[in-house]
Amino acid sequence: MTRPPPTGVLDQLRALSHELRFEIIRHLAQGERCVCDLETLLDLPQSRISYHLGILRDTQLVTAEQRGKNMYYTLQLAPVFALGGNLLTELFPQTPGGPSPAQTHQKKSVC
Repeated sequence: MTRPPPTGVLDQLRALSHELRFEIIRHLAQGERCVCDLETLLDLPQSRISYHLGILRDTQLVTAEQRGKNMYYTLQLAPVFALGGNLLTELFPQTPGGPSPAQTHQKKSVC
């Protein structure tokens, strides 16, 4: 089984920016759920929930495990918690000791 390539911060933010996927994450934050549980909680068909869970899996925010006929999903806490720090690292890649002068003083200004 091949592992998908690592996902970036923007991919994870895009995944979380959809209202339904955000709701799924909120439910998974309470603990592992099977698709049938999410169908009941969200009052949506299985196909729609599975589609959005697939996107969350692709961004490595959620993992899945099949048990019998049911698929169980678990929120991956490490990537969720790291998301904020990773976002800041991508925004400010060269600021180990604080902001650089270029970030505090404009070189060129319109006014």
